[in-house]
Amino acid sequence: MNEVQLCITEMRTFFRNGSTQSVAWRKTQLKKLKDGIKEHEKQILDALFEDLGKTDFEGFATELGLVYAEIDKHLKHLDSWTSKKRVRNTLLSFPSKAYTISIPLGIVLIMSPWNYPFQLTIAPLVSALAAGNCVIVKPSRYSSHTSQVLESLIAKLYPSHYVTVFQGGSEMNQELLSHRYDHIFFTGSPTVGKVVMEAAAKTLTPVTLELGGKSPAIVEANSDIPLAARRIIWGKCLNAGQTCIAPDYVLVERSVASQLIEEMKLAITNMFGSDPLHCNDLPHIINERHFNRLISLFEEGTLAYGGQIDPKNLKIAPTLITDVQRTGTLMSDEIFGPILPILTYETFEQAVGYVQAREHPLALYLFSNDKEHQEIVVRTVSYGGGCINDTVMHLSNPHLPFGGVGSSGMGSYHAKQGFDTFSHQKSVLESKRWLEIKLRYAPYRGKLALIKRLFS
Repeated sequence: MNEVQLCITEMRTFFRNGSTQSVAWRKTQLKKLKDGIKEHEKQILDALFEDLGKTDFEGFATELGLVYAEIDKHLKHLDSWTSKKRVRNTLLSFPSKAYTISIPLGIVLIMSPWNYPFQLTIAPLVSALAAGNCVIVKPSRYSSHTSQVLESLIAKLYPSHYVTVFQGGSEMNQELLSHRYDHIFFTGSPTVGKVVMEAAAKTLTPVTLELGGKSPAIVEANSDIPLAARRIIWGKCLNAGQTCIAPDYVLVERSVASQLIEEMKLAITNMFGSDPLHCNDLPHIINERHFNRLISLFEEGTLAYGGQIDPKNLKIAPTLITDVQRTGTLMSDEIFGPILPILTYETFEQAVGYVQAREHPLALYLFSNDKEHQEIVVRTVSYGGGCINDTVMHLSNPHLPFGGVGSSGMGSYHAKQGFDTFSHQKSVLESKRWLEIKLRYAPYRGKLALIKRLFS
């Protein structure tokens, strides 16, 4: 029996003993997790800097702070979420009472990415533990410093038959996916998501896929152009563009395109100075392979601003590209870097049609003061989530579920949605014995009219 199979066997034994059923016990584990993170804050922030060049501010704001909020939310509401929920009864089942109750799934595999290596590992872990599961965590090998801190932290906090970490590359992924779980939670690219889903299908294992895609920002002429420019540049340059919900391209009304570009240039200078490559507030690209992929995209349009690179430190200055080749890689694949293609449109219907003709994005950002247009985008365009007159900030609200649709993912999490993702909603009917209605029993002759009335 190999190490992974042995771990799963021990977890199933532990889970079946019922230790994770107690709500009080689950709360203790969440508090232990929060205390452990606080104790290791410096190591975590240092690791995020080593892997991605994130400042302590960005590391806390986009990773630790969101995790703390997630833990607090679960601790506050766990009693309510785990309680029985009464539902209405029917005449057909009278006399009885009906309710639903959330129970743990069992053994969960969480596979996390490198771009937000702490937050996107721990946030789903919080929900999985709150729901009463045992968890195997597989962090990314690319964010090796953070993965090592995660492994050490989790080993210190929990026994391996409850939560454990397996590290490695594609071979470890294949090994982990060859086993049966009660749920697989994957965050990463659509390409790898398909591999995960194919493996899960062999054992009919349910999956949550948090993927990505090309998230547009639509800017109308009636919007606050300087505000739109600042917020789009901020959202794009967060983590050097290595954010699954970063604005991937801009669709701007042609009459204000030049103004928007000028305001974007100003926003870049105000945030990162005249020499962004030497600005500590701009993170670096995760590795050389991704760096080379990104700079090759410069050729698919006209460099309107930026374009400076530092191969030694894997840094790319915020770059604006116009005259974009709409059939090239720049507009077909998720960019995942500080490069922003800018396209123009004539009418609002044109912009909406462009988005709807493509795969459903994970996020969409509309900058507009037209309430009717806002309503049209919210109600008729399919995307995971987004903002009106802002970017990325919907992820900061712990009360909002997060997830994609179609090629950008399936399923969602955060707060109650995360708890539900890692739980089974069991339906229960408790029949009373003090009255026996024999209508349901054969023989059925002469009972059709009465049963029809009960169903009407």
